[in-house]
Amino acid sequence: MKAMRPLLLAIIAVVLAAIGWLTTVLTTRYSMATPVLPPSALITMGFIAVLTLIMGIRVLRWRNGKKKTMLNPILAARTLILAQACAYAGAVLLGWHVGIVIEQLRLWSFRSDQGILWLALIMGGGGLIMAIVGLVVERFCRIPPEDLEGGPGVRDPRRGEAKGEGEYAYRGD
Repeated sequence: MKAMRPLLLAIIAVVLAAIGWLTTVLTTRYSMATPVLPPSALITMGFIAVLTLIMGIRVLRWRNGKKKTMLNPILAARTLILAQACAYAGAVLLGWHVGIVIEQLRLWSFRSDQGILWLALIMGGGGLIMAIVGLVVERFCRIPPEDLEGGPGVRDPRRGEAKGEGEYAYRGD
């Protein structure tokens, strides 16, 4: 599985900011409700971020050798997938709500109720936190290159040389 690229997450956020801005312009023009998530979504976003972080810490503790029992590989794979999903969802939520904030700032002086702007700012912050947690937990799930082949200094019986000396995770044998 390939590692996520922060640049891709930034591109997703920018594209969704443009879509969120355009949607907000259209809903304002036709006197419809602003398309912002309700405050109860913060609870869900927080729960997902905390769950991802807890699962990531379990994988990190095992990777650093603090656990004596073997880690279930399915749990590790699910943690990685959850971390990536959390980062992508966070980028989408961040971008969408940044687009709403941009449009609402334009209307700041015309509105008597500023609640939508503050709610969109808080939701965008929640999306940013989700993206950061996803990226951090994905880093927790990485195995150091020396662990891929049994560690440095381990003798390779086929070659009679120590593994890890000048070798990388990919060998072109």
